[in-house]
Amino acid sequence: MKEKILKITKKLFFLPPVPTLVIAIPSFAFVIVVLAGRIKSPVLEYIAYLLSAYAFVISVTGIFKIVSFIRNGFTEQSFIKRLCSITIVDKLIHENTFRTEIGLYMGFCINVVYVIFKTSMGIYYRSAWFISLGVYYLALASMRFLLIHYIRFRKQDSDIKDELRRYRMCGCLLFLINVALAGITILAVKKNAGFSYPGYLVYVMAMYAFYSVVTAVINLVKYRKYGSPVLSAAKVINMSTALVSIFSLETAMLAQFGGENSESFRLVMTSLTGIGVSLIVLGMAVFMIVRANSLLRNSTAD
Repeated sequence: MKEKILKITKKLFFLPPVPTLVIAIPSFAFVIVVLAGRIKSPVLEYIAYLLSAYAFVISVTGIFKIVSFIRNGFTEQSFIKRLCSITIVDKLIHENTFRTEIGLYMGFCINVVYVIFKTSMGIYYRSAWFISLGVYYLALASMRFLLIHYIRFRKQDSDIKDELRRYRMCGCLLFLINVALAGITILAVKKNAGFSYPGYLVYVMAMYAFYSVVTAVINLVKYRKYGSPVLSAAKVINMSTALVSIFSLETAMLAQFGGENSESFRLVMTSLTGIGVSLIVLGMAVFMIVRANSLLRNSTAD
């Protein structure tokens, strides 16, 4: 019986790429039309919501198959073949370590912009909310800078000990992120502060948040096989930002869709999610520090 249920579930929610696209694209288009107020029928509205929910689930479960399908299909095109002949493009497609380095540079630049913007807004408006966000992005930028500096200026004779020290430092910086997360959670609960996304952007952010978490978990496991603490630390950063994106999505959705009588529900959900995210980040920080110290002691003993 259990195997039969699993088989049915797999057939319903883990579809091949083409059926996923055929179902998802029209379903999302349908619900957008409904949300825009172009369709007033309650029956059609319920159908649209159900279809969009199903489309969302199969899109999340099938995203990697879709990406692989699109990428493999495009690689047969003559233009893509010429594009892949460019060294940097070929490295972006085929070299995981190079993609990680590029991601660090891009993330660092974005974090610096956010640090300046959020901190300036916090000082100007005397807002603890913006200051907390500024501290959070400052910690992320510091972690990425630490890894970029190592990658950019590492010496030829550098060994695993150098990477472990930076891995441990990133673990220490996660504590700073945890302090910022605690402040963000407290303000979200006590002051009813939170994130907000205009219009239908909240649905896009929902897709992004769940995709970020799924890819972060997979990469966190995947990159351990390379045996590079620096690459693992980069994926821990992505994991922490993915978790915060889930928290920000929740506050935005509660603010946008919560009714007047949902205040107690908002308080409970925001508190639980904030505490859960904080505990996971704290656990990753402790794990990184303990693991780095243990490996450093073993390498010294050898």
